[in-house]
Amino acid sequence: MIKIRPYRYWFYFRQGWATYFAFIFAAINTMVVTYYLAIKDVPILEKIFPSFIYYLLTTAIVGIPLLILIGYIHYKKIAAYHAEIDIQIESNPYYYKLPPGYWTEVLAPFYLVMANLMLKSSNNEKLTNEEINEIKELQKKLDLLIKGGYVGKLPSNMFRQQDNDF
Repeated sequence: MIKIRPYRYWFYFRQGWATYFAFIFAAINTMVVTYYLAIKDVPILEKIFPSFIYYLLTTAIVGIPLLILIGYIHYKKIAAYHAEIDIQIESNPYYYKLPPGYWTEVLAPFYLVMANLMLKSSNNEKLTNEEINEIKELQKKLDLLIKGGYVGKLPSNMFRQQDNDF
């Protein structure tokens, strides 16, 4: 966990910067610069926007729907988003192997047991006591998952680590 911690901090920093600080700072900076350096010195535009508040409101009323439309087009109509997802899939190892947790502990073993059960059933073979016990154990784990519980190796301090990364 010590090796991973600096990367977690770096990830949190980038998310905070890109999502909140840089976005808000860029929006405010753009508004102030365009108004005080461009609009205020052009008499025709100064009549349309007599104060910074008018410019802010007009830009927000036009800009927010326009940016929502651009975001929609980015996700739904242009291949750029699909390329981003392709890159994420290529770089994420869990698209090619089982992730830890309920997939490794319950679902994949359950699928394997079901496949073996189907083979035995098609060959008219009986289940052994060991196989019956394995199925019962998987049933207990599935029931626990359905009720909102955890399976697998869950560290006792997992939630404290996530909440108190700093």
